[in-house]
Amino acid sequence: MPLDLYRTLKLWLAAASLACGLSPLPAWAGQDCQDRGPTVASVTQGMALAARVAQALDASGAQVVVLGRAGQDLSAYGLRYSHLGWAYKSAEGPWRVLHKLNTCGTGRSVVMRQGLGEFFLDGLWRYEAVWAVPTPQVQAALLPWLQNPQRTAWLHEPAYNLVSYAWGQRYQQSNQWAIELLAAAMAPEVHDRVQAQAWLRLQGYQPTVLRLGPLTRLGARVSRAQVAFDDHPAEQRFSDRIATVTVDSVLAWLPRAGLAGAPLRATLP
Repeated sequence: MPLDLYRTLKLWLAAASLACGLSPLPAWAGQDCQDRGPTVASVTQGMALAARVAQALDASGAQVVVLGRAGQDLSAYGLRYSHLGWAYKSAEGPWRVLHKLNTCGTGRSVVMRQGLGEFFLDGLWRYEAVWAVPTPQVQAALLPWLQNPQRTAWLHEPAYNLVSYAWGQRYQQSNQWAIELLAAAMAPEVHDRVQAQAWLRLQGYQPTVLRLGPLTRLGARVSRAQVAFDDHPAEQRFSDRIATVTVDSVLAWLPRAGLAGAPLRATLP
């Protein structure tokens, strides 16, 4: 990256951090695993989207929302969004986002706590945010979990798989972690991932079923360390049906289950 561009971005991020709760970028955060750096335009747009979302969330009066972004183009699979996390109003004022991130080029992941600025500085495919406001009961149950690092790590499985089986425990992808955490917060009887998934089934959650041909599956498995299909039931895998947790399915389910309102959006022109 040219030195003058680097300095510009550094100043931009320092100023934006005051408004959007930005914290230092770890090696694996804010990346889409491609060999390209940020540009002034991408940083400007990402921070503008973060500011717009912060204003909307403040106006909502909510303390907790489920927040999604369009980091990748998934239109070929009929999906609009790629990644979600839980955003909550911190005691210090700025909104924070708790979400699970994959370490680029590996099959491992970590749970990260970031500002809205970082959440939207991830090489977005489309500068659009989506969120849903949970019911007061859900917000009250979730907030203590989001604030407590020990609780948020409780159901985290570090073995990451981009298309992990929605009802499996061998791997865990980002959206899957988010709704399993919701289950643990809402149901005191949930003590492990099996019980969390049982609660999600009882609440009527239905994963997205992706139709992936054998060549697509083979190419993904060979080229990406964070993609695997061996946790899916054989009868589904061999018929090219991959059931996984997607942002779109979560946003459709939450209102249907009476857990949140209808999705809201913010888009840059």
